[in-house]
Amino acid sequence: MAITNNPLLDFTDLPLFDRIKPEHVAPAVDVLLAEAETALQAATAPEFPADWNEISKVLEVASERFGRAWNAVGHLNAVADTPELRAAYNEAMPRVTAFWTRLGSDERLYAKYKAINVATLNSEQRQAHRNAVRNFVLGGAELQGDAKKRFADIQERQAELSQKFSENALDATDAFAYYAKLGELDGVPEDVVSAARSAAEAEGKDGYKLTLKMPCYLPVMQFAKSSALRETLYRAYVTRASEFGDAAFDNTALITEILALREEEAKLLGYKNFGELSVVPKMAESPEQVVKFLRDLATKAKPYGERDLADLRVFAAEQLSITDPQPWDWSYIGEKLKEARYAFSEQEVKQYFPAPKVMAGLFKIVETLFEVSIRRDSAPTWHPSVDFYRIERAGQKVGQFYLDPSARAAKRGGAWMDDVRARWLRPDNGVLQTPVAQLVCNFASGVDGKPPLLTHDDVTTLFHEFGHGLHHMLTQVNERDVSGISGVEWDAVELPSQFMENFCWEWDVLSHMTAHVDTGEPLPRALFDKMAAAKNFQSGLQTLRQIEFSLFDMLLHTEYHAAAAKPGEVMALLGKVRSEVAVMPSPPFSRTPNTFSHIFSGGYAAGYYSYKWAEVLSADAYAAFEETVGADGEPNIETGRKYRQAILEAGGSRSAMDSFKAFRGREPQLDALLRHQGMAEAQPA
Repeated sequence: MAITNNPLLDFTDLPLFDRIKPEHVAPAVDVLLAEAETALQAATAPEFPADWNEISKVLEVASERFGRAWNAVGHLNAVADTPELRAAYNEAMPRVTAFWTRLGSDERLYAKYKAINVATLNSEQRQAHRNAVRNFVLGGAELQGDAKKRFADIQERQAELSQKFSENALDATDAFAYYAKLGELDGVPEDVVSAARSAAEAEGKDGYKLTLKMPCYLPVMQFAKSSALRETLYRAYVTRASEFGDAAFDNTALITEILALREEEAKLLGYKNFGELSVVPKMAESPEQVVKFLRDLATKAKPYGERDLADLRVFAAEQLSITDPQPWDWSYIGEKLKEARYAFSEQEVKQYFPAPKVMAGLFKIVETLFEVSIRRDSAPTWHPSVDFYRIERAGQKVGQFYLDPSARAAKRGGAWMDDVRARWLRPDNGVLQTPVAQLVCNFASGVDGKPPLLTHDDVTTLFHEFGHGLHHMLTQVNERDVSGISGVEWDAVELPSQFMENFCWEWDVLSHMTAHVDTGEPLPRALFDKMAAAKNFQSGLQTLRQIEFSLFDMLLHTEYHAAAAKPGEVMALLGKVRSEVAVMPSPPFSRTPNTFSHIFSGGYAAGYYSYKWAEVLSADAYAAFEETVGADGEPNIETGRKYRQAILEAGGSRSAMDSFKAFRGREPQLDALLRHQGMAEAQPA
C-alpha cells in the first residue's frame, strides 16, 4: 500500500474517519513509530541542546502526530468496533505502548528536561515542565536494569489486559438478547416497545428484542410490570463478563492480574500501594485523605439514604403489594413512588425533549454565557448519525467538535469526551492549532419517523459531556501539554462537566430547549415545578451508591494485596464496603467489578472518588452564578466571563486550586453541594 494513500498519515486537517480501514493501522504505526523513534534519538543525542523549544520542535511534533493517529484508531475501536479493526488494534498496541513507556522513562531525555533553564520559560511552559519532570519519575525514568525492564513489561501487559477487559464488557453486553412476547411488555413505554419490535424484525425474529443497552434496559427496569421480565434482564445485567456467563467474556482473572500488576508497579516506584502512586498528580494529598473525605460524606448522606429506602419499602408494601422487594424491583418501585409523590413520570417528561430542540437549547446557553457562536461544520465522520460543529468568537474559529449521540451495536456503552487534537502554537511552523473534541453518548434513536427523545437524565448527560468539551475547546493556552484538559489534575477534571449539569435545573434555560414531540408545546411550568420538587428524590441513596464505588476503588488499590489474596477477595472487599456505607442490599450474585470499566480500563483507577471530589468544586462554582443571577432569572454574563477565563481558558496551565481561587476568591466549601443535593437541612430522624 502506498504510504500516500494511508488516511492515518494525512495530517493536513481533521482525521479521515470515513476512510480509515483496519489494513491502514499497521503501516501507519510502522511509519509514525519510526518517525517518533528518530526524533527521540535526535533529541537525546549528547550535542542536542537542553532547550524547551528545540526539544518541542523535534520530539513533540513527531510524538503528537503519532498520538493523533493512534487516538483515531482507538476512537474507532470504541465507537465502530469490528473483528478486523479489533485485531489490527490489538496487534499494534504492544508496539505503541512500548514506545510511550520508553519515551516516558528515557533517562537521557529526563536529563535533558532537568537541564533546561526554567528561567527562560513562560508560565505555561514552566507548568508543563514541572509536570514533565514529575511524569518522568512516575514513568520509571529513575529505574535501572531489571527494574526498568520489568516496569516496561508491566505497562505493556496492563494495556493488553485493560483492552481485553473493555472488549469483554462490550461483548458480554452485546451478546445478550431476550425476545419478549407483547404480553410481557405491559407498562414499557411505547417508543421502547417499537424499537424492540424493529430490532427483532431486522433479524427476522418474532417478538420484541430486549438488550442490555441503556436505552432499552433502563426503561424496562423502571416501567415493566412483569417482575419476571425485570428479573431476567437484571440478572443478565449484573452478571455480565463474570463466571455466570460465557467463560470467554469472564473478567474475573483479568481483575486479579491487573491489580497485581498495579501493586507491583507502585512498589517499583517506591510507593506502598497503587493508591499512593495514583494521587501523586492529583489534588488529593493521600489515599487517607480521600478515604476520610468519602467516609465523612457517607456519614452525612446515610440518614437520608435510610429514609429513602424506608419510603420505598412502605410504598411498595402499601401501594404495590410488594412486601419483600427484590433487587430487580427497586427501579420499578422508585419510578412508581416518584409518579405518585410528584404526579409525573419520566416518560411524560421525555416527550418534551426531542434531541434537536435540546441541542439548540444547549447551544443557546453556551453561546450566551461564554460569548461564542456554534455553527454546523463539515468533516469526515465514522457513522451517518454523527454531526460536526465549530465554535467561534468574533468570527474566529475557537474549536470544533463531533457529536455521536446514539446507542448502537459495536459501540461501547456510557458517555465520554475525548480529544482529537489539542490547542497548540506549533513549534515547527508557528501556526496556532485549534482544539477538536469528540462527544459520545448512548441515547435512544428516533422511532416511527420521530426525532430521538431524551430523558431528563439524558439531557443532563449531554450537558455533562459538553462541559468537558468546553474545557478542552475554550482554552486559551498555547502549550499543548497544559492546554484544555491536558495537565488538569484528574480529581478536578470533572469540575466543568458537573458544573454544566446545574443548568438542566434552571427554568430559564430549560424552557428554551423543550417542545412536545407531537404538539410542539413547550414544557409546562407546572411539570417543571414537579420535576424540580423531585430533583433530590432518592439523592441519599444515589450519593451512597457513588461513595460505595469510590471507597471500593480506593480500598481495592490500598488494602487489597495480590500476593496474599484468596479467590473471591475482591467481592469480599466490596461486601465489606457495602456493609459500611450502603443501605440498600445487593444480591450475592451481582458482579459489579466485572464491568467497572472506569477503574479497569478507563483511567479512573484509585481515582473514581474524583466524581464526588469535583462535585464539591462544581457545586461551589455554580453557587457563584446563583449569587449573581439576574432578576429575570438569566445567568450573569460577567460571572460567566470570569468562570470562562479563570477555569476554562486556563486549562492545565496552573493548579486546579489556583484556578478555583481565581474564580471564587477562596478555597472550595462543601455547603453548596449538600444544599444542591437536599442534604443541608437538619438530618432526618
